[in-house]
Amino acid sequence: MKYYPVHSGYPSYAEVNSAVETAFAEHGRGGVQMPPKVYVTFVGNGDFRTMPAYLPALGIAGVKVVNVHPHNRARGLPTVMALTIIIDVETGAPRAIINATELTAMRTGAAGAVAARYLAPRQSVSLGVVGAGRQAEALVEAMAAALTIEEVFVWSRTEKSAEAFAARYSDYNARSVPIERACDCDVLTTMTPSTEPLVMADWVHEGTHINAIGADAPGKQELDPLLLLKAEVFVDDPSQAIHSGEINVPVSTGHFDPGRIAGTLGEVVIGKKRRSSPDAITVFDSTGLAIQDLAIAVLVLGDDEGYELPFP
Repeated sequence: MKYYPVHSGYPSYAEVNSAVETAFAEHGRGGVQMPPKVYVTFVGNGDFRTMPAYLPALGIAGVKVVNVHPHNRARGLPTVMALTIIIDVETGAPRAIINATELTAMRTGAAGAVAARYLAPRQSVSLGVVGAGRQAEALVEAMAAALTIEEVFVWSRTEKSAEAFAARYSDYNARSVPIERACDCDVLTTMTPSTEPLVMADWVHEGTHINAIGADAPGKQELDPLLLLKAEVFVDDPSQAIHSGEINVPVSTGHFDPGRIAGTLGEVVIGKKRRSSPDAITVFDSTGLAIQDLAIAVLVLGDDEGYELPFP
């Protein structure tokens, strides 16, 4: 068994986008085994999750262990850290351990990029960003590998963070703006740990695509439930979305019927589902799937571990 620290030599965002798209396509075809995440909560501190899966099309199986500790930044640590353990399909023996902290940000950004490529009404877009942390950076970089970004509007609870973010992405005409202005865009991405709605329904115009990424545990939400009722809501995985995605609070309070889910991103990728019209508001409820981690692990391990790279 080998340990892959992956401190350098990361795959490109174009490669990660392609790998993640392949994983979603397999999910859409029903060709994966993936139980829902299991959460262990440290009250007042954070949590860790275990995420097992088997992706037969890529011949890979394993489990990711990932934590979310919102107060880690004050300790000089990442708020999200992860390890992926790859299991040999034939013997069950551990085959590799991968430092997946940075890869987790990359594959989450890639999911938003894949969703926007298929669900945004245009391929040249203005991008609204709510939240200015590492995941927001990954989203912009993944999106730039999939679409043409004309301009970026960023909002953060801390104006200094938003201004620093905008400076890093000045090549995309990025600027710090009020949250209402950030929502006036073609593609909006929300990436905060909020437990209260931040984005109001009246702020979002027809034709907008929204990547709702921040809600990844029970009790979290970023979008006004009225916005979900106006939109066509696509999810990465229905059971995870209902339990811990953007729709988890509206479902638990009776404000959103799971029967309103328009489909999964995998079904969109394989052409089974799509947005109904250019004027529709679409939402991608992203909770993060273990199959995304396995697909990106194939990129990291590659020929070194005998994995073929079937991605375009």
